[in-house]
Amino acid sequence: MLSDLKRIIDQISRDRGFDKALLIEAIEEAVQSAARKKLGSRRDIEVRYNEEHGEVEIFQFRVVVEEPLDEQTEVALSEAIKLDQDVRLGDELGEKMVNITDLGRIAAQSAKQVIIHKMKDAEREVIYDMFKDRVGEVVSGIVQRFERGNMIVNLGRTDAILPKDQQIPKRSFKQGDRIRAYLKEVRQTSRDSQLILSRTSDEFLEKLFHMEVPEMSEGIVRVMAVSREPGFRAKIAVSSSESDVDPVGACVGMKGSRVQNVVQELQGERIDIVTWSPDPAKYVYNALSPAHVSMVRVDEDAKSLLVVVPNDQLSLAIGRQGQNVRLASRLLGWRIDVKSEQRYANLENKGYLSLLAMNGVDEALADQLFAKGISSTLVLAEKDVDDLTIIRAIDDEFAQVLIEEAKANPFEEVAVSDDETVVSAEGADNSVSDQDETATADPVDGQGEPEKDEVEADKDLTEAAGEKE
Repeated sequence: MLSDLKRIIDQISRDRGFDKALLIEAIEEAVQSAARKKLGSRRDIEVRYNEEHGEVEIFQFRVVVEEPLDEQTEVALSEAIKLDQDVRLGDELGEKMVNITDLGRIAAQSAKQVIIHKMKDAEREVIYDMFKDRVGEVVSGIVQRFERGNMIVNLGRTDAILPKDQQIPKRSFKQGDRIRAYLKEVRQTSRDSQLILSRTSDEFLEKLFHMEVPEMSEGIVRVMAVSREPGFRAKIAVSSSESDVDPVGACVGMKGSRVQNVVQELQGERIDIVTWSPDPAKYVYNALSPAHVSMVRVDEDAKSLLVVVPNDQLSLAIGRQGQNVRLASRLLGWRIDVKSEQRYANLENKGYLSLLAMNGVDEALADQLFAKGISSTLVLAEKDVDDLTIIRAIDDEFAQVLIEEAKANPFEEVAVSDDETVVSAEGADNSVSDQDETATADPVDGQGEPEKDEVEADKDLTEAAGEKE
């Protein structure tokens, strides 16, 4: 077996990419540990690998004395002379010890554990050096197994982990499937997997387009921004450095072939490709596609946009569960407030604004009052409690308070600034529905399926609108 040691070292170094010197050092350290356990921990032992003969040699060093008191550290002069005739008292004598195979089973097991530990450390270093420059690339592998929801992917040389929170929800792979993912992180030292993958990151979508669109590789078409709700919908803004190249058309491809390849890789995730513009008004017009926009008001200081859409386009602009406007907001990095033309017209009405200026009255309640024919505080002051309590949001006590406040502040010209005509995301209920006439989205981080409370409909508003009709 020992004669084959050199061949084994060469083969392991070649197959696993280890430095041969590192492997030899691990073997020497392992044998030294085994020898100390077998022969005594106080011995001064040195282990050397003889590359010429392909074997490991063990030497012990002891001090030459007249009468040794400790056999592990001292040797008698009479015995030392047999090994070296020129030896003198006080010299340190080196002696080759027993064959490595004589160390015994327990010592061999100890050596094996040290070698395995050293090889794992060396392999981690090799993997780190191999992948550290590939962070940000899309890698391909085979699904090996699942551990507590995490997916273990074999990349050929090593395994990587695709954490549960980085997997596209409601999309499943089974063992043996080929999968592509974004290499998000490479850890230098880790007991678990060193390679962390992601399929939910915005960068993964961007890299997939780079792989499908040659114009991106050539630098003609650039990705300016990406926003995703993984597994459901995504928006990607692109621009072109050449006027004769349509960036959206380049990404879509002939008969949609390029974008369909990306959609298939993301297992059906809907992708909107929009044209980027430095003008926020034009940019939001593109970002809210397929909805049409009637008007945009820009507040650059607050990075806020008031977008007015036709009444029949409101639900399209907001999207299912507010998804369209939320993704557009993330894409721009601006706060977007979407209002219907009817809601915007109401905000231009002085009587409506007098209702909105009252304590406890928000836009939803002002709409219901307006739909009941209460067009200003002057009209409200003439109403009875029973005329108001038919609105679900108003009880007897609140009705009385509103009437008294209306009498104290009858309708008059109300000057309202732009900021006051836009309900802020912090001070308003941002729930949206097909019947609601406004929706606000902030460019906040976050991924995944929208929460249920984002799609609760304003039933009172719906009933009031029906009665008005």
